[in-house]
Amino acid sequence: MNKGDLINNVAKAAEVTKVQAAAAVDSVLESIEKSLKKGDRVTLVGFGTFSVSLRKAREGRNPATGKTIKIPKKKWFALKPEKVFLINLTSPCLLKKISLHTYIPVWRLSFL
Repeated sequence: MNKGDLINNVAKAAEVTKVQAAAAVDSVLESIEKSLKKGDRVTLVGFGTFSVSLRKAREGRNPATGKTIKIPKKKWFALKPEKVFLINLTSPCLLKKISLHTYIPVWRLSFL
């Protein structure tokens, strides 16, 4: 699904025009982006929590040459999905395997 598909789905579900749905989707995304840029967490109950963390500058190694390189500090965007969301995505046969102590992975993407 891309942004256009999301707008179409919102327009159909809310029974509004695509222009109105696009404005709503853009407003939500802008609000999330502004909060993350300020360093706040954004929690959408039933979906997950968006957060930004700062990775410190560090030294790494170029695997091709073996030389040490400096890796600059950077901000990272993380989405930690809620357990309810993950359970809804899994098939009923997998529900027994998910316990309260199951580690939920965090997908990290570069945040500019």
